[in-house]
Amino acid sequence: MKPSQKAADPAMSVSAVVVSQIQQIAEDDGKTLPPLTDDLVLLDSGLDSLGIAILVARLEETLGVDPFSQSEDVAYPVTLGDFIKCYERTAESHGIDSSEVG
Repeated sequence: MKPSQKAADPAMSVSAVVVSQIQQIAEDDGKTLPPLTDDLVLLDSGLDSLGIAILVARLEETLGVDPFSQSEDVAYPVTLGDFIKCYERTAESHGIDSSEVG
């Protein structure tokens, strides 16, 4: 793990981990983020395609799951809320409590 990457707090929810990682990636890139609400369109989040790829890689490392490589019929999320729900469903399907991860 890079020094700039934060490990997940054991009591953090999937949602909190996702938001924390987005904030960290934006900070690393010197970007300002809009408010991270559930209805925020991912394309408007301030992260480019590389930033989203980094986010997915960090979440796989942190949460131990990648919903995009584990199912062929996953619908790609449009909003931040959809993105978080995608990770919550995948975590729960792997026996991970999405309200507390780490």
